[in-house]
Amino acid sequence: MALRTRCIHPQTQKPYIKTSAGGRDNSPEGQQGGFSHGFVVEFDNEEDRKYYLEKDPAHLGFVKSIEGIVESARIVDFEPGVF
Repeated sequence: MALRTRCIHPQTQKPYIKTSAGGRDNSPEGQQGGFSHGFVVEFDNEEDRKYYLEKDPAHLGFVKSIEGIVESARIVDFEPGVF
């Protein structure tokens, strides 16, 4: 979860991830679909999320570093309260 402090906004030169959390699954429901860990990263706006996904060197380096380690990933983007 070091990305929260390592991802620096190109204009403000400050960390821009609003919140981040993650951990190992512990649900008794058995609906994990083979996934063992979950992570949520929250941004203030779409622009910050887009920068994180497409340009942030810390995030892109992290993604590259887990190639061959992470077997499968499922990405879900959502806005709280929007159904």
